[in-house]
Amino acid sequence: MSTFAIYPSLAGRSVLVTGGATGIGAAYVQHFACQGARVVFLDIDDAGAEALLGALGHVLHPPHYLHCDLTDLQALDAALARARELVGPIAVLVNNAANDVRHALADVDAASFERNVAVNLRHQVFATQAVVADMCQLGGGSIICLGSTGWMKKNGGYPLYAMAKAAVHGFVNGMARELGRHHIRINALVPGWVITEKQARLWLDDAGREEIAQMQCMPGYLQADDLARAALFLAADDSRMCTGQDFIVDGGWV
Repeated sequence: MSTFAIYPSLAGRSVLVTGGATGIGAAYVQHFACQGARVVFLDIDDAGAEALLGALGHVLHPPHYLHCDLTDLQALDAALARARELVGPIAVLVNNAANDVRHALADVDAASFERNVAVNLRHQVFATQAVVADMCQLGGGSIICLGSTGWMKKNGGYPLYAMAKAAVHGFVNGMARELGRHHIRINALVPGWVITEKQARLWLDDAGREEIAQMQCMPGYLQADDLARAALFLAADDSRMCTGQDFIVDGGWV
């Protein structure tokens, strides 16, 4: 039976998770809360958030949920201000929210282009911008931007998503030196094919199972908890000299 790490530096630490109501985001919220962190999460899925809060009522600091459409930058600013009121200056930002909806290049127009960038990239930039002053005030912090192995593997079916996720990696590398002067770490946490309920329902067919069995070095399915445990390390003081890096958690696929 596996025994997983406890990070004393996360106890009482203020953590903001975007897209935290379900899936991988919910795993981040759960794991940080169980480490004793003070967590605020943003989402538009009120029902999912309510269920998650109900499951975490036992933790030392029950998480706070704020309804927020991250494509609305004014709403994002307001949510960040409220988050500070709830848990103080933000020490850890997990830029998780994204949507890998399938689409074809032929169907892309200006509106869908802007919408895809807003969902998968823009909020990561502006949320990062907003928490820098908080982290400077605290003497440092950790920003975790969610990348993807999808574009690395040259997956088809979502060219704008692939473009946006590749840009996340560029943003991380472009900010690491500037933020590092203030003891702020920024890294890309890069999931492979994580079999959430959504992924299993929409895309995990027999061909997908066979692909996983052939391409992953590790047997079994990648789970949201696997990503959350990596995020804990990147948020904790244990990773104090890790920045500007891609931390790939994919079972050895790429």
